[in-house]
Amino acid sequence: MRDILQNPILYHIPVCPFSQRLAILLHLKGHQKAVTYSVIDITRPRDPEFLRKTRGSTALPVLEFPDGRILKESLVILSYFDETIAPQIARSDPYERAVEQMMVSMEGPFTMAGYMMVMNQDRTARSNHLEKMRSLYRDLNGFLMDHNPDGVFLFDQFGLAEAVFTPMFMRFWFLDYYEGFELPEGEEYDRVRRWRDACLSHPAAQQVSREEIVKLYFDYALGAGNGALVEGRNRSSFVFEPHWQDRPWPPRDKYAPSPSDADLGLI
Repeated sequence: MRDILQNPILYHIPVCPFSQRLAILLHLKGHQKAVTYSVIDITRPRDPEFLRKTRGSTALPVLEFPDGRILKESLVILSYFDETIAPQIARSDPYERAVEQMMVSMEGPFTMAGYMMVMNQDRTARSNHLEKMRSLYRDLNGFLMDHNPDGVFLFDQFGLAEAVFTPMFMRFWFLDYYEGFELPEGEEYDRVRRWRDACLSHPAAQQVSREEIVKLYFDYALGAGNGALVEGRNRSSFVFEPHWQDRPWPPRDKYAPSPSDADLGLI
């Protein structure tokens, strides 16, 4: 394991959860400056040179080495960082590492369900999305109860599984705001609530705020993701200017008539 990388470029979106998990890992290692960050504006078409490097893929993050080699997919890059920058964050014990990977494998369906819920535009389907999210939280609760019932994190400290899930917990602030989603009380949720709350407050995971998530992801709540434009609007909620801190909080009722660019402080 090397102490530091050869200063590759990480193409990313600052508010992207998949990029944030890499920032969290580098923070845990004490190597926040191990990469040079290059910000991509997802409200504009990708640069042809960037698409050439990625073989047409627009997904972020992307890691480019000085010699032109490319790595894609956040979990792939996460694993690369963990293997090439000391100290290792993944569990060293083979069984514990397998348990850790089992939990990481639960993140995909969890993330998909949360994004589908916030993007849903059918009021009558909301209850189904709500129950799906609750069931996935129950699954996580059960997993944690099986492997560390009395602890806070999956193991003894904030680790790889936490780096993977914490950005999603933060993005799901948009479910709190736009869907009024809360974890129910009771033993089916107590263990995962303890885990989630500890992840959200961890010092290595403070790259974004609730206000930033809620404001930038407003268009997701209207069914328009990845910088796409909402019908009748000319500006995406993901634009860099005006800065999100200078904009008003969006309306909570995602099913109401869509506000204008001016209403959202985008012009």
